[in-house]
Amino acid sequence: MSEKIGPGKPDRYMQPSILMALLGGESHGYELLQHIGEYGFLKGDAPPGMIYRHLRQMEEEGLVSSQWNATGTGPAKRVYAITAEGREVLDAWAGYMERQAKSLLAFVARYREATPS
Repeated sequence: MSEKIGPGKPDRYMQPSILMALLGGESHGYELLQHIGEYGFLKGDAPPGMIYRHLRQMEEEGLVSSQWNATGTGPAKRVYAITAEGREVLDAWAGYMERQAKSLLAFVARYREATPS
């Protein structure tokens, strides 16, 4: 595939991916790293710095909350949870993605009709 086409910025869908991963419950950064790849928005693994940068920004915006969890062995981990405002933003993202998917499917259908097999 040509480098001139594609999704644009690699972290474009990082916010909804993080919110979607947190919809299943609280999680720490490393667990979120593992879930982000499931949605297929990034090529390869997401850089940890990218995820933590988004988490800090999302916490400042009130989309996620965090607390330190010192239970268990090893160092304390910051655990993140989606907030009510984060759920509203995720709902808006899902609506946007649904509209985009319909537009993309219509585009591909029209392309298939216009090009001989």
